[in-house]
Amino acid sequence: MKEVKQVIIMRKDLGMTKGKMMAQAAHASLAVILDMMKNEPVIAINSNIAFIKRSFIVPRNSSINKWLENSFTKIGLKCESEEELLHLYMKAKNADLLVSKIIDSGLTHFKGIPTWTCIAIGPAWSEDIDKITENLSLY
Repeated sequence: MKEVKQVIIMRKDLGMTKGKMMAQAAHASLAVILDMMKNEPVIAINSNIAFIKRSFIVPRNSSINKWLENSFTKIGLKCESEEELLHLYMKAKNADLLVSKIIDSGLTHFKGIPTWTCIAIGPAWSEDIDKITENLSLY
């Protein structure tokens, strides 16, 4: 049976705290899914509360469906620099994989400078992700 996963690739050179890395990884993982969803009209409850309904259709035998119904497997990997991070992002885009990149606003870290921190690739079939990430180490 084919395996499915999502990888989060974090920049090692930034020296982020563990808490900061966890927040950035969560942003990246969720961003992939939210990017897949389509916004539908705002449903207003009253003048103080509004909901935006989001939905998406997932093919039954797809890697995304398997990931959502089963494992939510995530692997943390590291890269050395912004240049390497953005190169990996483009490789994943060019391979037609789901991918998100996260830029931190710099409000609490990075001295007010917006900074690319991490990317998420997948969920996708492990063999497809491994072609992009085979030379990276676990974080």
